[in-house]
Amino acid sequence: MYDDNNFIRFDWAAKRMLRDKANFGVFEGLITVLLNEPVHIIEILESESNQNEADDKFNRVDIKARDNKGEIILVEIQQARELYYLERVLYGVAKTITEHISLGDKYDKVKKVYSISILYFDLGQGADYLYHGQTSLIGVHTKDKLKINSRDKGIITIKTPEEIFPEYFIIRVNEFNKVAKTPLEEWIDYLKSGHIKKDTKAPGLQEAREKLQYLKMSKAERKAYDRHIDNIMVQNDVLDTAKMEGREEGREEGRKEGREEGREEGRKEAARETAKNLKAMGLDVETIAKATGLSTEEIAKL
Repeated sequence: MYDDNNFIRFDWAAKRMLRDKANFGVFEGLITVLLNEPVHIIEILESESNQNEADDKFNRVDIKARDNKGEIILVEIQQARELYYLERVLYGVAKTITEHISLGDKYDKVKKVYSISILYFDLGQGADYLYHGQTSLIGVHTKDKLKINSRDKGIITIKTPEEIFPEYFIIRVNEFNKVAKTPLEEWIDYLKSGHIKKDTKAPGLQEAREKLQYLKMSKAERKAYDRHIDNIMVQNDVLDTAKMEGREEGREEGRKEGREEGREEGRKEAARETAKNLKAMGLDVETIAKATGLSTEEIAKL
């Protein structure tokens, strides 16, 4: 039984609803809490991997937008692990930069890109649920940050690499296990569980409460959405089963290796005992080595 506190998952909304200008406020809220400054989206740009067919359940979701400063924001939602994920993120950012500068333009037309990855899989090792990276140029010997002269409207200004180079945010949704208190934590809680506080003050989440309610969808939309959730559950079950089978195979292989290592260690210990006895009988090291298979160095240490 659904109630009015049952909200549509962000990945579904991003693919089908947040591209509507009337719903930009939800999208803007997420970017605002990540960048810690107000962001206003003026348009959604062309992006890839946004099929709406029934067989698109394993595809990632992309949103590409431009804010009121002309900077470009990429948001990617990924359900399942992909090899070389970071390399593909880098490629996507580089491609976006080149797509939005025309041949013959000066390099001052290059726009800053923010890349935001919302991941529902284990990317690797790390204790946090949010990682942020940007490029700084640091003196190898002096440890100071390099600042660069730039010309803007005929005036020389100083810029740092952080103002120009892309920024990357990686949200590891499944690693969030806190009670949501801050606006950022409320957003991560929504991304993970679909929960939104009734009294939320987090940017974008009040809009989400109003516009992303399950019961406000048409019957056909609810049917498609339910199928989407079922597909995700099946996918997660398949992945979890594969992980368990892999762990069991690893344990069995470990047991086999352990038994073999034990037998090998037993053989070596027997050889060492034999070598000690032969050494006590006064045999030379070379003869003991031939008899036991131990090296002369090992025998000398006995």
